Amino acid sequence: MTAHDWLDDYLLGMPGATTDYKVEWEWQRYQVGGKMFAATMQPGPQYREYAGRRLVSLKCDPAWAEQLRAEHPHILPGFYADKRHWISVDLDGDVPEELLRELCDHSYRLVFAKLTKKLQREIAGEGA
Repeated sequence: MTAHDWLDDYLLGMPGATTDYKVEWEWQRYQVGGKMFAATMQPGPQYREYAGRRLVSLKCDPAWAEQLRAEHPHILPGFYADKRHWISVDLDGDVPEELLRELCDHSYRLVFAKLTKKLQREIAGEGA
């Protein structure tokens, strides 16, 4: 058991969240309304600074992402994603659980906000 065994349940506990495994990428993806808000992966040795790390990639406000990367050595630019809008958190690093939960919530809200109003209402109805 690791410190972040709760992560899968936490991400799937968000209203309308679904998951699938992308075999080609070796990513577990978490989506809402068909849009990805999180993914877990462990990049191979060819990916230098990411190699061998257990990561969760999350969408993030660009200004906050920059601040987080400056303050936390285990928060990296998004692996294989838009480096301005995505961050990758090393799950074996020293990022506090409370902050990781906040980042997961933030990512979900950013993606949810971009869904159509109709889809947002449908998803909100599921959780009611």
